[in-house]
Amino acid sequence: MKTSSPRSSSGHPPSFLPHEHKGIMFLTDSGAETTFIFKDNLELREFAAFELHNSDKGRQHLKEYYRRHLDLAVPENEQGTDSKDQRLGFVLETCTWRANPDWMIKLGYKPADAIHQVCASAVNLLRDIQMEYPSIPMAISGQIGPRSDGYVADQKMSVQEAQDYHYAQIKAFHEAGADLVAALTMNYVNEGIGIVQAAQKVGIPVVLSFTVEVNGCIPTGESIQTAIEQVDATTNRGPAYYMINCAHPSHFILAFQTGTDVSSLSWKERIGGIRGNASKLSHAELDEATELDEGNPVEFGKEHMALMQLLPRVNVFGGCCGTDDRHVREIKSSCWAAFGKARSQ
Repeated sequence: MKTSSPRSSSGHPPSFLPHEHKGIMFLTDSGAETTFIFKDNLELREFAAFELHNSDKGRQHLKEYYRRHLDLAVPENEQGTDSKDQRLGFVLETCTWRANPDWMIKLGYKPADAIHQVCASAVNLLRDIQMEYPSIPMAISGQIGPRSDGYVADQKMSVQEAQDYHYAQIKAFHEAGADLVAALTMNYVNEGIGIVQAAQKVGIPVVLSFTVEVNGCIPTGESIQTAIEQVDATTNRGPAYYMINCAHPSHFILAFQTGTDVSSLSWKERIGGIRGNASKLSHAELDEATELDEGNPVEFGKEHMALMQLLPRVNVFGGCCGTDDRHVREIKSSCWAAFGKARSQ
């Protein structure tokens, strides 16, 4: 029997933002688009999962996808917990990575109208699912993707251009009631800074996630450390935290194993989440792949245990391309007990 939890003034369960609850290990979902395409045999135009909100069948696929992941965070003892007990939280991310003006135009939408409708539909669906799991500390995050290709920085904007471009989507998420926004698969610094400044203008917490190549650097060549320090310096440490996504853990773990000076430790403490790819292939190789590379879920989980030991503030764990709920289950299996011990010290 599921127990009730305190309600916010809106009637929804209270929000738990990961950066405000560092003692809670948060799971999140995995590679939504690759799951829908390769596992569920759905057709996603231009990789745009947000179109699933347009039909009852699509919304049902979304709900089943989220439930498979949320079930991993349900307490074994459904009698509830208090603040002293170790709990698993969950960050519910909207499937809106392609819901920005350029991609909407390619798909035949009028962005001025569609962005607000898509963001509201996505947040409302997650609020409904949140109500099904009242015992899980949860946050709802509006997901933002890059303007162009996630793997290639081929359409660079200035900081101001990026702020203006992403502002409407961020504002729409805020108005829809999202707890925060998360920009995933960022591949150059200016777009990341522009997104952070747009979120600051709107007044909503923002998470910034860079992707990296096999050498551990973002696609424009900067190190993860340099990218984080540039964004923090320009935005007065604007992001609530940073993540790394859409790269295999083996591609970026070396970046965290080097450097022991104060500066190196400081930027590592800004990283709060990991959403890795299942495959060890490069971005160029993945673009050419015709079959899904699921990697090794058990090994994937153990690699996150190694990352957790290097990154003292990480408390959000999920997957990206090629991963599914099996990979997230293995992360939980490898990391949860150690996370609780580490955070209690």
